[in-house]
Amino acid sequence: MTQATLAEDAPHVLLVDDDARLAALAARYLSENGFRITRAASAVEAREKLRAMEFDLMVLDVMMPGETGLELTFSLRAERAPAMPILLLTARDTPEDILAGFEAGADDYLGKPFDPRVLVARLRAMLRRAQPPAVQTGPLPLGEASFDAERGELVSPNARMRLTGAELSLLTTLAARPHEVFSREALAAALGLDDVNERAIDVQVTRLRRKIEPDPREPRFLQTIRGKGYVLKPGA
Repeated sequence: MTQATLAEDAPHVLLVDDDARLAALAARYLSENGFRITRAASAVEAREKLRAMEFDLMVLDVMMPGETGLELTFSLRAERAPAMPILLLTARDTPEDILAGFEAGADDYLGKPFDPRVLVARLRAMLRRAQPPAVQTGPLPLGEASFDAERGELVSPNARMRLTGAELSLLTTLAARPHEVFSREALAAALGLDDVNERAIDVQVTRLRRKIEPDPREPRFLQTIRGKGYVLKPGA
């Protein structure tokens, strides 16, 4: 399969990496496995592509000259850019680096060098998480906001709030069984994260609380159960 023969509805990936050789290899493999690829070699070029086209996913190198991938991720989330899933690529894959990536707003993290088959699997999992199945009928009240799992929307009285793919997957998982405690391991599995990334659940919970809690420091809806995990307790 070549890029030219891909269907128009094939997932469109923005691949951002200043390493031309690695980017070319990754682009070829992704194209052969059903993805449409647009490449950029810098954050500046990536922004130009984002203004001109729509993408389903972004694969973003962290260590680039100028604005880094981490900085670009943080900036896009802060700007309330379209909440497409972002996978960060980097040779720096310590737990601290991984957590920094999730805190910036990334949905997944893959260390270099990587098996291209793993990259394909991660992207497919991200697409599935970005469009979770409906698990309930009717919106779930979260104070003045409400979460409609069927539509994948978090709505406040005045606006529809944007959720990243990971945040949407986390909230959907918790909302499927409100009042039930989920362990970090269970949530990591639901989000497609491996064992080393279980601590990243705490980061995603913190980000989600900023959007659903009146006071994230004293959460009413997304509560921590010490030694067990997290539980969603909806209510007005």
